[in-house]
Amino acid sequence: MIRRLLAVSCVATLPFMVAVRGQTRGQLPPASIAAPDSASQQRALLNQYCVGCHSQRGKASGQEAARKITLDDLDVTHVGEHAEAWERVVRKLRAGMMPPFGARRPDKATYDGLAAWLENELDRNAVPYTPPPGLHRLNRTEYGNVVRDLLDLEIDPAQYLPSDDSTHGFDNMAGTLGISSTLVEAYVSASAKISRLAIGEPAAPTLVVYRTPEDTSQDYHIEGLPFGTRGGMLVTHVFPSDGEYTVTVTPIFGDNMSPTGFGSVPCEKLEVLLDNDRLQLLDWQGSRRLGQPADTCGAASGQAAGQRGRGAAPGPAGGRGVNVPTPAARAARGGGGGFRNEPPPMRVRFKTTAGAHAVGVTFPATNFAPLLDLDQHFMRDTIQTGPTPGFTFFPHVGTVRIEGPFNAVAPSESSSRRKIFTCRPAGAADETACARKIVTNLATHAFRRPAAAADVDVLMAFYQSGRKEKDFDNGIELVLARLLASPKFIYRIEAEPPTARPGEAFRISDLDLASRLSFFLWSSIPDDELIGLASQGRLKDPVVLERQVRRMLKDPRASAVAVNFAGQWLNLRGLQAVGPLPNLYPDFDDPLRQAMRREVELLFDTIVREDRSVVDLLTADYTFVNERLARHYGIPNIYGSQFRRVTLGPDMDLRRGLLGKGAILTTTSKPERTSPVTRGKWVMTNILGMSPPPPPPDVPPLPARTGDATGNAKEPTMRQKMLDHRVRADCIQCHSLMDPIGFSLENFDGVGLWRTHEEGTPVDASAQVYDGTKIDSPAGLRKWLLGYSSQFVEVVAEKLLTYGLGRGVEYQDMPLVRSIARDAAGNDNRFASLVLGVVKSKPFQMNTRSAETSVPSQTEPPRDRESKKGGR
Repeated sequence: MIRRLLAVSCVATLPFMVAVRGQTRGQLPPASIAAPDSASQQRALLNQYCVGCHSQRGKASGQEAARKITLDDLDVTHVGEHAEAWERVVRKLRAGMMPPFGARRPDKATYDGLAAWLENELDRNAVPYTPPPGLHRLNRTEYGNVVRDLLDLEIDPAQYLPSDDSTHGFDNMAGTLGISSTLVEAYVSASAKISRLAIGEPAAPTLVVYRTPEDTSQDYHIEGLPFGTRGGMLVTHVFPSDGEYTVTVTPIFGDNMSPTGFGSVPCEKLEVLLDNDRLQLLDWQGSRRLGQPADTCGAASGQAAGQRGRGAAPGPAGGRGVNVPTPAARAARGGGGGFRNEPPPMRVRFKTTAGAHAVGVTFPATNFAPLLDLDQHFMRDTIQTGPTPGFTFFPHVGTVRIEGPFNAVAPSESSSRRKIFTCRPAGAADETACARKIVTNLATHAFRRPAAAADVDVLMAFYQSGRKEKDFDNGIELVLARLLASPKFIYRIEAEPPTARPGEAFRISDLDLASRLSFFLWSSIPDDELIGLASQGRLKDPVVLERQVRRMLKDPRASAVAVNFAGQWLNLRGLQAVGPLPNLYPDFDDPLRQAMRREVELLFDTIVREDRSVVDLLTADYTFVNERLARHYGIPNIYGSQFRRVTLGPDMDLRRGLLGKGAILTTTSKPERTSPVTRGKWVMTNILGMSPPPPPPDVPPLPARTGDATGNAKEPTMRQKMLDHRVRADCIQCHSLMDPIGFSLENFDGVGLWRTHEEGTPVDASAQVYDGTKIDSPAGLRKWLLGYSSQFVEVVAEKLLTYGLGRGVEYQDMPLVRSIARDAAGNDNRFASLVLGVVKSKPFQMNTRSAETSVPSQTEPPRDRESKKGGR
């Protein structure tokens, strides 16, 4: 019943959502006229250098350049009347792409003067462009962050909600965040499950399985696990109730290939931890390994395992866990059934409280760990690598299975309960008043505004229903379930003033401004300080607003800018999907993948928190590495899984800025090779703001590789393949723009390792880019791009505006983008200056009344409902 009520509440708002998602374009006033003298000078330049290719005559004769745009028919005295076309011209000029290499060009001063004149005319004729951004629905990432901040509960939103589509490079675009009956059901289901987790009511046993990557990640220390350990897994698991749970560890391939799994080495120990405290120290192969005497391991491994400085002795006496006998365990002791010599399962049973806890399993590093540079004892009997690429014969954890709760009890205390229960009734007479206080607090934060009495009354009816069914906590749980499925929670609904006419722009309220600001910088809800200022009507004050922006950028929640904004703009999220071939790149594994991603996030986060110039993204002489990434880069004397900031000296100059980062170089490669095309396109799109068109549909792929990784079969180099590939006339135009940029990065292989030879041939990184500049290395490419640093700052401003508004930036927005970039240039292109330019802009602070609106009604209070088992 509750699922039906909540679903009706969501579905009832669909007409409202459709009504406000349409966009109303503002009308431009008559364009002002340019001064005749200056206009005639610019027309003469266009006729001399541009019209030869971009003319109506050329279009009629089928010229490709003229098909895209013609300039002889555009009136330069009324630039504002053809703003869309002139904005395309300006973008090409600022990127240095026109006239093309080989064609006549004016001198630099004249060239820049034409671009500046066009920009000035466009900006002079511009009017504020404030179309309605549409109705924003919380995307999956935002949903998880809001639950975290509202309930102090860490969840994996991917377990509850489907992924969101992306447009304009981001997944928070209002026009893409639609709704469907399936998604409504997902929200309703999630609200019931999350509310139960937050309250911690006794739950039925469930099984959750975590799997390790099938790569060499088990050979190294896992970040967050105790120092002096190797491999394993660390997960944050949300335990639904107080009670008993079991953790069962299986080896990789153990379920299907053998009873003992991959990595059958004697004398290995496996440590199971809860919140970094030892639960149990288990024998990897059981007390006896297929008939081997138990004492053959000697004192070495046992003593070392027991002396890890944690004060816990090996075995059951040293931890909080208890081994659980199972049929398999009894069979191993000769009890019949199964594999007679099979060791007991690696299983620990323990008690814990409801809420999020860190569960870790790992091997004490008492023996030699492969590929480490540290001088360690060779105590294993098998140290050679195995036949499977990326694996050794050492033990590999395959899965960690957490099951429970068993014997669940009433909840005690958790961080979520402390966040939710802001009061506790002393007796039955106090329950209603306390519940109303809790509901008011939750609704204020969930709806991003002081809770209205009508909202609280509706939620209190749900509380009364739950209280009548069971108890006080159950009533609050039902309120939470209703709250998390409410349209006012799922949608960022902005109030429209009743006096505004359809199509008329209006300034949004301070509360809606606070919501826009928090989702822009935190991907989450406003905090108490922001809501308080907005409630007082003070947030619109420019001084107060700037102070809040700077405060928010220094808050830990601003890491969302690096993870969500930069992660999508720079395609760091795409790193998870790449799969370099193990036979060609055997050292690439998941810890390296995650380290590459984290390096760029930390670089971007430093620029945000320290308010540095965004040009640092191109030039930064520092980076962040842990041992795994440092070894990949060849940076010495870095140990451990913790990231630390390092200065890149002259010998590491190649790693400066984004162009030297493994994450960028790997995501722009193919599984079996580098891709100059993809790398060149990435630079053009993300650094210069120019997106080449997609390739023709009938272009064949490059020929498959025929030789081995050492080049013994005389495999052609990537440059040779590309030169042969782009002979088609409809390919050469775009490839001549992208390929030279990519060729300059060919010293980096498919996973970002530096190389001097490819297939036995010296790497040729020389190239001549489209403006005629010759470059021959990543450093040369970086130097060339610095010449377009002002264009790069505009790209950052455009991306921030897109992300902050939740809609695509159109040609009408480009005068604002230039204004933001110019203002930031006066402050050394600092990140906060760009953010403030976005936040103080009219599109960010205004909306436009839709032509048609309807107001969603709240669901009527439930009079009764089915049992929780059937209705949840």
